[in-house]
Amino acid sequence: MKYCKDLTVKSVHHINEKYVLIILTDDEQLPDMMPGQFVEVRVDGDPNTFLRRPISINDVDTDRNELHLLVAMVGSGTRQLGKLVEGMKLNVMFPLGNGFTLPTPDPHTGLLSRHLLVGGGVGVAPLLFLGRRIKEMGGEPTFLLGARSAADLLLIDRFEEVGRVFITTEDGSKGEKGFVTNHSILNRETFDLISTCGPAPMMKAVSAYAEKAKVTCEVSLENKMACGLGACLCCVEKTTDKGNICICTEGPVINSKRIWQN
Repeated sequence: MKYCKDLTVKSVHHINEKYVLIILTDDEQLPDMMPGQFVEVRVDGDPNTFLRRPISINDVDTDRNELHLLVAMVGSGTRQLGKLVEGMKLNVMFPLGNGFTLPTPDPHTGLLSRHLLVGGGVGVAPLLFLGRRIKEMGGEPTFLLGARSAADLLLIDRFEEVGRVFITTEDGSKGEKGFVTNHSILNRETFDLISTCGPAPMMKAVSAYAEKAKVTCEVSLENKMACGLGACLCCVEKTTDKGNICICTEGPVINSKRIWQN
């Protein structure tokens, strides 16, 4: 079920000059949400922004009745969201789209499948919620997070609370130097499922690694989405098996083989 509600801004945390973490709440219990789903927010107070903005669900705290949104302030609309303060209202349509596949227990051992979560830039946002859900299920997620430099890494302390964290930076200022697909963990360990979100070139590289390793890979696409309901057709993506699809309704999470032939 989808909702359109005026949620209350509980707090706003400016991580740096580009990123802001907005925590929302409501008088009623927030609905169930799945890792990988997204919201469409209405931007008020900006005469240049007419359409809603799609934002990944970064985390959900059911005990505190909180919805967390990690926003990259890259345009006038998202910069306006960065001006929100505690107590203000934000109109949100949610939860939208399909989420990531959760790990399954081995029928013989009962252990959860080994899950690698790969993120780059603001693409790390939906992976925190996914990792937390895996931990709640009794698993231990492995995060592989990449950025240009140490200053560009986001919410690392929160990821470390949830699972194992491995880092690459292009300049070598933190973790191993290079791209995520160059990290040594990919040569040392094997995984049963890979979930990734970030820049398209990074996800394509992760998809190619997964295919070579014979591992299922799911990607969370960041197509432009004006409505979130499949009506405006601006998020259409060509697939290898079904022709053109609306990513807002049949994604944003999708098996990488349906998008790219490696």
